Amino acid sequence: MTIEIKTASIQPRRHTYANVARRIGADKPASRYDESMFDLQATGAFHYRPTWAPEYDLFDAKRTAIVLEDWHVLRDPRQFYYGTYTIARSRMMEAAEKAFAYAERRGHLSGLAEGWAGVVQHYLLPLRHYEWGANMNNCSITDIGFGSAITEAAMFATMDRLGIAQVISRIGLLLDGGTGSSLTAAKTTWMTNPSWQGLRHAMEDLFVAPDWFEVFVAQNLVMDGLIYPLVYRAFDDAGQSQGGGAISPLTEFMLDWYDETSRWVDAVIAAAAKESPANAIHLSRWASTWATRVRDALQPLAQDVLGDAAGGVLDALVADLATRSRKIGLEA
Repeated sequence: MTIEIKTASIQPRRHTYANVARRIGADKPASRYDESMFDLQATGAFHYRPTWAPEYDLFDAKRTAIVLEDWHVLRDPRQFYYGTYTIARSRMMEAAEKAFAYAERRGHLSGLAEGWAGVVQHYLLPLRHYEWGANMNNCSITDIGFGSAITEAAMFATMDRLGIAQVISRIGLLLDGGTGSSLTAAKTTWMTNPSWQGLRHAMEDLFVAPDWFEVFVAQNLVMDGLIYPLVYRAFDDAGQSQGGGAISPLTEFMLDWYDETSRWVDAVIAAAAKESPANAIHLSRWASTWATRVRDALQPLAQDVLGDAAGGVLDALVADLATRSRKIGLEA
């Protein structure tokens, strides 16, 4: 008996959902990111207006001065949806866990020079509260922002900031032997120390800023664009001669996250600026105004850590931010 095995090729009637096909073409297979991002924004006639802001619909593109014909141009170049996001963060946290386990097992933080542990607690641990503020700001963008392309990615950023705050907290627990006293002191520093009050004031003003896209620019482009290079590069470099090399592997997560997230931030702002000259004017004004304010707010803290070199370092970071802004279509 002869058995003949044949194969049959079945052509799918369509490659993706109709709403995605209308955007990318009916004959083109869509990525998981496209299918998870397009057209999730609620639009149309809503039953009521929010009582706390009756001048707007529940979901309203007019909550920002930025105007876009299609809000889906604010795509995430990382193409994060839940699956890819969790896989990426899991890999990053695996590396961070190994760094913490190694530092704890070998007692590396005990090698910090006398006095430098106090400097680290002064400049690093209060950033737990900065990260909480960044969490709140990105959560606000998720809440009142318009278009699933931006609100999805902002929600991922929201959770990232809580994770970074937890990494900073773990460094504090290593420094104080697990008592938590350093974290209590860090909150007091954030609330009362003069070197931190300019940044705290700026953060609290952002909490009530009415334009969510301004919050996006101020938080994710300007504040992060100055604070991350200052703290995790300039301050870290200053500590190398003080045994601060033991801190570096523990903060590598933040640098990797910043480099990755900057791609998303730049892509969003570049797309919005490219849409119209009016958008570019708004974005440029916000970036310039907040860069000046945040630079001044960071001066006392940089002075505490870097001494007389603080001004030059901050000016260089502002110049780097201006160069980055010009590359994405802003007038720096």
